[in-house]
Amino acid sequence: MDYNEEKETIQNENDTGSLWPYLPHPALYHICQYLNYKELLKVGEVCRSWLAVSRDDLLWKNLFYSNFKVDRSVPIIAGKTWFDEFKRVCYHIPIVQTETLTDHIHQVLHVSFSHNGKYFATCSKDGYVLVWDAAFPATIKYHRDMRTFCWKYTQYSQFNQSDTLLLVSGVHFGTPNSTSGEIAVFSLQDGFELQCRVVNKPYDIFGTWYSDQHLLSGDLHWLAHLVSSSVLWLNKASQETGSEHVPITQNLYKFYNRNASSIRAIMVANCLPNSENVSDNVEACKDDDQPKDHEFVIEHGNPVSYHDINGSSSSRNQVFTNPRWCTRNKNVDSFEYATSILYNTDYRKVELEAYDISQGCGSHGCSDDENDSNDDTASDLSFDTSDECDEVQEDKYLIFTTGFKTYTPHQIGFKRIKPFMFPKRMDPGPTLKERIILQERKKEQQRSSSPPPEPNWLDFDAVSDKFDKIDHLIDVHGHIIGMGLSPDHRYLYVNSRPWPQGYTITNPLDPPPIAQEIDIHVIDLVTLKQVGTMLRSHKAYTPNNECFFIFLDVCNEYVASGAEDKHGYLWDRHYGICLAKFPHTDVVNSVAFNPKDPEMLVTTSDDHTIKIWRSRAKAKQLGLNVAQFQEGVEKRRYRMQRSFRN
Repeated sequence: MDYNEEKETIQNENDTGSLWPYLPHPALYHICQYLNYKELLKVGEVCRSWLAVSRDDLLWKNLFYSNFKVDRSVPIIAGKTWFDEFKRVCYHIPIVQTETLTDHIHQVLHVSFSHNGKYFATCSKDGYVLVWDAAFPATIKYHRDMRTFCWKYTQYSQFNQSDTLLLVSGVHFGTPNSTSGEIAVFSLQDGFELQCRVVNKPYDIFGTWYSDQHLLSGDLHWLAHLVSSSVLWLNKASQETGSEHVPITQNLYKFYNRNASSIRAIMVANCLPNSENVSDNVEACKDDDQPKDHEFVIEHGNPVSYHDINGSSSSRNQVFTNPRWCTRNKNVDSFEYATSILYNTDYRKVELEAYDISQGCGSHGCSDDENDSNDDTASDLSFDTSDECDEVQEDKYLIFTTGFKTYTPHQIGFKRIKPFMFPKRMDPGPTLKERIILQERKKEQQRSSSPPPEPNWLDFDAVSDKFDKIDHLIDVHGHIIGMGLSPDHRYLYVNSRPWPQGYTITNPLDPPPIAQEIDIHVIDLVTLKQVGTMLRSHKAYTPNNECFFIFLDVCNEYVASGAEDKHGYLWDRHYGICLAKFPHTDVVNSVAFNPKDPEMLVTTSDDHTIKIWRSRAKAKQLGLNVAQFQEGVEKRRYRMQRSFRN
């Protein structure tokens, strides 16, 4: 009921001569305790007196806990009312399928949003990257066929902070077991012109922006049997053409990999001020033929690297089934397994502290929008504009997946990146004549002495001085298949498929079998400790050697993830409850919230489609008749329908 309707009702309430408006409040309150939320809203339309009772926050608190099955120990979000929260999770979650985009002709692997919320980009096995205008109805703004660069397919994209450049990561054509990839950067201001291309190996490093004008890529070098090194490179997003002395790359880190593992899925997070005390703290591990156009090889999602070292071990081709968690029947409704995120007291304490800080910023709190008045303007404040060098001023965390006992990624690594100097001009070095003289001297020394012995790369202690040290490792005791960062860079959400309890790995090429359920872990990037866990959050079916990335996304209000059971999933971030699922006809690979509008969610799938979900409130604002559109499945309604059938 809007204000005018309420006013008219109150003005006419005495015209009926009814005595109901004079019912004592305690009696009316007692009656209201037996009403559902729809009936309670109707009661509030009778008169002003009944409206006051129907808005009693204790009534809505009980309705909220009972309708959404929230643990009563979970408090309300600070500064909110229970009525407002009930309304939010009913009418303001993305649930209405307003658009279905079918412009990709193969599996759609990834979706990412620009920071200003105006655009999103999608990557697919058809080899294209598409940039969409996010306004309703979504339309293609830019497109590029990356097969012209000998790419097999596009797999990942990311907008830079100023939304002027787009990083696109892909897989090269090559042998069936090739792990070679490449990163391309396109300008969003000059008609989607190509700025640079960078080698990226293995391809599931993906790549990421380090700053507004610099990106990170990887390279892999095999040193011995099952031993390699991962080198991370810092690259300028636009390659210089005016001078051969202008550097465009810089070696950032070199890590030692054992047991056929490698650095993968890199991302960069801003270090918060109070996280300085956890650097250089290493936590011990818990475990001491090119197809022609449109002729596609059918394989789900983004296959892992090192497919060539995967044998046919029977244990590796099994899916671990824990009878407490699951059944192998794919037809069982997935809501049966969608549990809640359980946060510890440390997480709740940080929430309250953040609210207190926001209240101190003004009557309405601090808003990110205050600094977003010029979203389309490129400005990189992290770099000195002097002629001598580019200097990165802020500490950042390099976050990645890796392994220790086996090649499958089961650890999350953290490396604190300190401020450093990026020279604007290279030292030209010795002249040709000087280089020839130095080369002759080197040859003469080699002839007069025996060559130095090759390092024993299998002995890490003997070669450790040649590599960079990882600051911190967290072992999740399972196969990591996805990571997502909260908007404030405080929390890392991780998708993993757990290993059996107490499983001993005896062969690095024979990793443990994995569960059919995907767990979600929440890690505080200030303390680098786990503060939340959700067991058996959603389903997966592929065995270990076919496991692929399932991307998840986090906004201020919600967490969303894809799944192999042909659905995307939505959880409330504060209360931890599963709110809804979004149906597709095949695996859902990726999800993304509009960073400026959490009531808009995009899901991408192996069914070749992109689906856009908006809230009922947003659909109404757009003038859409919600009844004419498909909707996702809300868990509260599913629960009510099931109770009715029983």
